Amino acid sequence: MEMALRAQSPLCSRGWPVLVVRPAATGLAQSTIRCGRFTRSRLVRCMVSSSDYPKSDPRRTSTPKPKGTASRGYASRPTAESSTKKVEQISKEEDDLGKSNGTLRNEATEHTSNVEESSEVDLSGKTSSTAEEGVDADSESKTEEEADRNESSALSSTSTSVDDESIDRKLDEYRGKISALVSSKPEPSLLTSIRGQDHPVVSFHEQEKLETRSQEHDRPTAGVPKQRKSFVEAVGGYPVKEAPAAEDELRITMDQEQYESNIQASEDDPEIRLRRLEELADKNYSMGNKFFVFPELAKADSTIDLYLNRSISALASEANVLIKGAFNGWRWNSFTEKLHKSELRGDWWCCKLYIPKQAYRLDFVFFNGDTVYENNNHNDFVLEIESDFDEHSFEDFLVDEKRKELERLAAEEAEKRRRAEEERKRQEERDAVEADRTQAKSEVEMKKNKLHQMLSLASRYADNLWYIEPNTYKGGDRVRLYYNRSSRPLMHNIEIWMHGGYNNWIDGLSIAQRLVKSNEKEGDWWYADVALPERALVLDWVFADGPPGNARNYDNNGMHDFHAIVPNNISEDLFWVEEENRIFKRLQQERREREDAARRKAERSAKLKAEMKEKTMRAFLLSQKHIVYTEPLEVRAGTTVDVLYNPANTVLNGKPEAWFRCSFNRWTHPSGPLPPQKMVNAENGSHLRATVKVPLDAYMMDFVFSESEDGGIYDNRNGMDYHIPVSDSVAKEPPMHIVHIAVEMAPIAKVGGLGDVVTSLSRAVQDLGHNVEVILPNVKDLHYRQSFTWGGTEIKVWFGKVEDLPVYFLEPQNGMFWVGCVYGKNDESRFGFFCHSALEFLLQSGSSPDIIHCHDWSSAPVAWLYKEQYAHNGLTNGRVVFTIHNLEFGAHHIGKAMAHCDKATTVSETYSREVAGHGAIAPHSFKFHGIRNGIDPDIWDPYTDNFIPVHYTSENVVEGKSAAKKALQQKLGLQQTDTPIVGIITRLTVQKGIHLIKHAIYRTLDRNGQVVLLGSAPDPRIQGDFTNLASKLHGEFHGRVKFCLTYDEPLSHLIYAGADFILVPSIFEPCGLTQLIAMRYGSIPIVRKTGGLYDTVFDVDDDKDRAKSQGLEPNGFSFEGADSNGVDYALDRAITTFYDAREWFNSLCKRVMEQDWSWNRPALDYMELYHSARKY
Repeated sequence: MEMALRAQSPLCSRGWPVLVVRPAATGLAQSTIRCGRFTRSRLVRCMVSSSDYPKSDPRRTSTPKPKGTASRGYASRPTAESSTKKVEQISKEEDDLGKSNGTLRNEATEHTSNVEESSEVDLSGKTSSTAEEGVDADSESKTEEEADRNESSALSSTSTSVDDESIDRKLDEYRGKISALVSSKPEPSLLTSIRGQDHPVVSFHEQEKLETRSQEHDRPTAGVPKQRKSFVEAVGGYPVKEAPAAEDELRITMDQEQYESNIQASEDDPEIRLRRLEELADKNYSMGNKFFVFPELAKADSTIDLYLNRSISALASEANVLIKGAFNGWRWNSFTEKLHKSELRGDWWCCKLYIPKQAYRLDFVFFNGDTVYENNNHNDFVLEIESDFDEHSFEDFLVDEKRKELERLAAEEAEKRRRAEEERKRQEERDAVEADRTQAKSEVEMKKNKLHQMLSLASRYADNLWYIEPNTYKGGDRVRLYYNRSSRPLMHNIEIWMHGGYNNWIDGLSIAQRLVKSNEKEGDWWYADVALPERALVLDWVFADGPPGNARNYDNNGMHDFHAIVPNNISEDLFWVEEENRIFKRLQQERREREDAARRKAERSAKLKAEMKEKTMRAFLLSQKHIVYTEPLEVRAGTTVDVLYNPANTVLNGKPEAWFRCSFNRWTHPSGPLPPQKMVNAENGSHLRATVKVPLDAYMMDFVFSESEDGGIYDNRNGMDYHIPVSDSVAKEPPMHIVHIAVEMAPIAKVGGLGDVVTSLSRAVQDLGHNVEVILPNVKDLHYRQSFTWGGTEIKVWFGKVEDLPVYFLEPQNGMFWVGCVYGKNDESRFGFFCHSALEFLLQSGSSPDIIHCHDWSSAPVAWLYKEQYAHNGLTNGRVVFTIHNLEFGAHHIGKAMAHCDKATTVSETYSREVAGHGAIAPHSFKFHGIRNGIDPDIWDPYTDNFIPVHYTSENVVEGKSAAKKALQQKLGLQQTDTPIVGIITRLTVQKGIHLIKHAIYRTLDRNGQVVLLGSAPDPRIQGDFTNLASKLHGEFHGRVKFCLTYDEPLSHLIYAGADFILVPSIFEPCGLTQLIAMRYGSIPIVRKTGGLYDTVFDVDDDKDRAKSQGLEPNGFSFEGADSNGVDYALDRAITTFYDAREWFNSLCKRVMEQDWSWNRPALDYMELYHSARKY
């Protein structure tokens, strides 16, 4: 009987498969796979043949590998046969099939197109197995005939027309039979080769087409393709014979769980597994492969067995075999595992390895646990892994893992700090409670002694003076107190009051009652009804002619007050216990109120500082806007930004092109520099634009510009490069180690501004997250740290914290620094010895700073000593930065340091230009930069300053300065009038313009102002001159001028806060801190245009455009020249503003307070300089 073979769709493996066996023509079994989970529709038929397939060696069919699928390994493959040979081989096998199958060949020929489109289906998703070569064909044929007879007998009784109920009954009946058939243990030989196949099972003719296509894709194959068995035959081990045809289909279902368990059982069968491994081992050995893995396709998030043939490796004679590996190019999850001798034939060793789900390749070598390696001829072994990850997604994964790790570490650190802070607070609370109890006991003891003295003086009455009714009373009672006014201090007053308290005025004045004239008593008796305090042991009082606050005359019993004994219901001991507890609670309440107030103030101060820092950072990002800026202005990790560049203001002006060259993290990002990008015109017309994607682990964006793709002329900001900080990065900038070597440091060794700079700059850089240390000559014994020997003497090293900075004090035992002063005694030799010993200390202590920062001529020797003796002898990591604070002193030493340092700075831009032509600097101007100084906002802060009467910010500057002005006038004996005060805080030297100071004093007095001068002169002649001037002016302008010719730190704070103007008329000024502190306190600076004064003070009338270019508003009054006319020009305008435009003047005070003259911006500039120094 002939039957048409219908071409059907391939198996859909997503559903629960339902195996349907239908009666068919002799020689064919037609199976139907239903893909729906429970539905009876959507039947998908496929052809299977029950005939014997030729018995040939198993092989894996090569099919085109889908994109992104990992290869199966790195073992070489046999040379592929030609497509012609494959076709001939297939044709021959088809002839054999026709001969053994009788009519099957002819029937199939009539429907070639349909057969070629049909598919053989494997429910496991793996390649169907072929029978193993060598199986007895007669035995197999006999088995097939028995199965055929059983099926034919069972199916012959089935009606050709069956309803659904009968089908279901039959279904239940045959389900058991088929399940038993399938679950019966197959011969191992029939299943040996079904494992490890990774391509879909196809029909014979589709196999031919796929193999032909594999030739076209140059995919190597080996062996000859085998014919396929039916699913039940391949998996169950039993051949399926043709059943008699019937009109109605009899559906026999196999439940999915049963199916999967059968497949898994075949995979887990030790004999089947061993047979497959033996085949793989023989195959790889014959091909000369040293290793193979099972399963052959290594997949992510799975476990594989890795086999090494020791006999053909470099470890052939080694007793131990280990594998050392990692994933994804040796970048992740490194491991070492020991291999053991396997049960396979030959010298195969194995181990199990878990492949993480993020892996896309495995890199490994074998070794003996010591120095003998098998590393694939120095190329290492690589196994590609089928994974959802690739190199790019793995990079993202690593970045995300780094972010998570940083977040975890940050959370742990935050939790650690939180616990430490809680423990600190608990300890502080315990200490404070103990202190409060101690103070309460002390106060009680003192009060007890005084009360006992008082009790000895107290009585129940005084004859003809006072008494109490009733005679018997106690604490809490209401009594009447009588007073005889006659012959007493109040005898002529018509109004008498009793002002009282108790227990020696323990609660102060707590009772006030007016007395009335008694009409019942003879004489001049007055009385008042008084409620005795319950806790009173003694009632204390005086008589007065008015209520509290309005009394003028008193009768206080001759300065002893009046005291009456008050009997009490409680014992004295209990009273004092209660009193101590009451005092303790009061002290606790007062302390908590103080702590709350301090906490609120600290929080507000921190908020103000954060707002100022954010404002400064924005100004920093905009400071180069005329050259370059970004959109958005704040660069965030993981975002895309536009870089806008104006070459007209650079060395690339007029060039036809500009190329953007960028990297990240100070040019150290793992991805390296980005490819050069040609910039295009931006919308605004004046700028060029480039777009860049910022990595998640970028904390700094670095870039330069060039005239062409190949380079040419570069705009690299004079060797500093352009850098923009990146926020929200998963990575953090590694901290830099900076050591300052100096002879001054405020407040412990301060002479001038150098000491302030060393302290404040160090703190500001430390706040940026870097490690900063200071080395000083010993000026104060602190914690002894260590000692070392150099220069023929022992040098003791003391350690301590100064303004939260770690400081090392060097004290040579030869007495070189036991001079009691910073300057003035054999300075050159002392400072030279100090510089050398500081470097020796770094060397002998094993320190390796990134930056060694020395200051002024006093520590200039550090520069050349380091380069000549230490840079190549143990301190190889450092770079030397040298700062000139004042070129007036030590020009020779400064010139020598300039020659040896890596970078040099001075303390303002203008001063750097003013001294650029100096002989010590000019030859090295290429590494000379100007960075202005700043002030420490914690030391100079009117909101927390304890030296001023009222704390204030820019919001209440008028009230705060008014209170400070009144306090200043009162302290210095000045008239309490609303006139402008001009403050002068300076060292009295020629540099500071002492002739201009004298003129300004007289000019201010002429304008009805007041003058306060604080300062001293190192030159005795100048000091004497100002002493004489002070005597003259104090007499001539008494109450309007005050000279304080000394150093007084608290008074300087009060002058900055109480003065309206601060005068700084310096002839030259490298930077100047006075004008910066003045603005911090809301005082308006009046300065001469020179050096740092020019860089920080912008005249309200003349410098509006210059201020705008700096992102600022005008903030003071300035003048040029060095004569009286210049001083008058600035001073007159300032005083006139005070008198005639007070409201505008007050707004100017507020404005200058809101400008940031701290170290926020200079610290960023110094970090740029430090990094630039380390580039070379």
